[in-house]
Amino acid sequence: MALPVRREQRSPVWDPFREFQDLYQRMGQLWQSAVPGGGGLLSETWAPLADLEETDDAYVVEVDLPGVKKDDITVELNAGELTVHGEIKEKERTGVLRSRTRRTGQFDYRVTLPQDTDEERITAELADGVLTVKVPKAEKAKPRRIEITS
Repeated sequence: MALPVRREQRSPVWDPFREFQDLYQRMGQLWQSAVPGGGGLLSETWAPLADLEETDDAYVVEVDLPGVKKDDITVELNAGELTVHGEIKEKERTGVLRSRTRRTGQFDYRVTLPQDTDEERITAELADGVLTVKVPKAEKAKPRRIEITS
């Protein structure tokens, strides 16, 4: 007799990175609406949309940067903080611009990663307008499966 397959019901996992990013974005919007021009405290930089994924062997960050050339992007890892910054340059227009929703100018994306990373093997790839940065975990940080004997 076949037994029914049990399927796990996964509840959404709390993501502190997303919570802080949302809070940062909302506070920036509130500040901009309360103080025209940012009161000189906020620069004209903005953060592009990004995803942070943790796999068994690495942290993978995907940043949306459509139309940006790789020469206009800088990726750095310093004291556990991954920084992606650069500039989307305004293109020259011949007609009248009636509407603008795309951002231009300096951008800056930052995320703090745990200290269990292998900084020597980081890779970054730009394809189809998405920058993918893979930060491998250190060997000691990878989970190990331990066999149970009798």
